[in-house]
Amino acid sequence: MLDRSVKLVEMAFNDSWMRDIGPTVVVNAKGDRRGVSWKFNAWGGEFNGLYDDWSDDDNVAAAVCDVMGLDYYRAPFVLEGGAIHTDGEGTLYTTEECLLSPGRNPSLSKTQIEAKLSEYLGIEKVVWLPKGLFNDETDGHVDNLIHVIAPGKVVLSWTDDPFDPQYALSREALSALKAQKDAKGRAIEVIKVPLPGPLYYSHEEASGVESSDGMNRQAGERLSASYANFLMVNGHVFLPLLDSEFDSIAIEILAAALPDYQIVGIQTREVLLGGGNIHCITQQIPA
Repeated sequence: MLDRSVKLVEMAFNDSWMRDIGPTVVVNAKGDRRGVSWKFNAWGGEFNGLYDDWSDDDNVAAAVCDVMGLDYYRAPFVLEGGAIHTDGEGTLYTTEECLLSPGRNPSLSKTQIEAKLSEYLGIEKVVWLPKGLFNDETDGHVDNLIHVIAPGKVVLSWTDDPFDPQYALSREALSALKAQKDAKGRAIEVIKVPLPGPLYYSHEEASGVESSDGMNRQAGERLSASYANFLMVNGHVFLPLLDSEFDSIAIEILAAALPDYQIVGIQTREVLLGGGNIHCITQQIPA
């Protein structure tokens, strides 16, 4: 039974990742809210999209804004919410692997992409990281690699295993974060959180996921599992629990980094099998 404060809305969609298909809500200095409805093309369109018909997904952001009574902009720009992290003070974090992918906005240069982010989100500084998490089928969404927990403060997925393909990727990200400052000129503090696993699809799990031309799960394929894919909302951190060996370590690190938040762990392997996690499947709306 849902609490009376929860509003259930029926809506057509092609896939369930509200972070990527829902609106990005911006707030001005007076507290006025407005949504941004980005173009969505299933993480790559005809170039390397994960399914052929994304028409319902492309309408979700506008539909959510209508339900919430929010005016919105229809941005002529392909972007998913999981491709960006912002700090609320003018800094946006993303990966070159994703935003410069030929499946997103191939006619735009890096400088032109930054201009679009500034136009619709008020961004003053883009912190570019090279690549996202290993085997992330979204072309390296930043929300699976890092999480901005406060202005100038970033959680980074990490491994000390030199044989892990993520080993070099995380170090490249760390170097990029250390080499740049945020929009206010601050050095970026990095908090390392270990990756779970590595974790893999079982034969039963792989056969239970519907396949398409662009997405085919294989038994033994590595899951893009990350503790960075959590949700911060209303004084709580909703953290995916993925691996009994590392869950408590992730909780301890985040509790120390976010003393004013209650850490709530949730078993999310079923969500992970679809390719994302808690941050991917949710989208907060500022009050």
